[in-house]
Amino acid sequence: KKMVIHLGDTAPDFTANTTAGELTLHKYLGDSWGILSSHPADYTPVCTTELGTVAKLGKEWEKRNVKPIALSVDSVKSHNGWIKDINETQKTCVKYPIIGDEDRKVSTLYGMLDKTNLDKKGTPLTVRSVYVIDHNK
Repeated sequence: KKMVIHLGDTAPDFTANTTAGELTLHKYLGDSWGILSSHPADYTPVCTTELGTVAKLGKEWEKRNVKPIALSVDSVKSHNGWIKDINETQKTCVKYPIIGDEDRKVSTLYGMLDKTNLDKKGTPLTVRSVYVIDHNK
C-alpha cells in the first residue's frame, strides 16, 4: 500500500545510510525544520544544479534553523563521487547528507517512487519530491 502524507501529518521517521553516516531523521533534525528532497539519479544535470543551489544557500538555511537532506536510490559511494562533481561544477561545498536509498525503504515510506520511470533492472526510480518538515516533525 502506498503511503500518503498530508499537510499536518507527523513526518515518518526512518534510519538510513547517508554521506554523513547512519542517520535517523527525527534525531538529525532535532528542533530544526527540515527540507527532504528526492532526486531520480546521481550526476543528472538538473539534480546536480538543484543540490548545488541548496549547498550555496547553506548560511541562509542555518539562519532559519533549517537542515536540508537529499535522497536518491543510488549508493552512498556514488553520492560521494557526485558530491565532488557538484562541488566542482557548481562552485560550492555540499555539507548536508544525501541518503543512499538503494533498497527504496525511505522513498517507499514517503511515496516518492515513479512506477513509469525505471532503472536498468526494472526497479522504480524516485521522482523529484520536496517535503518541508516543521520543528515538531
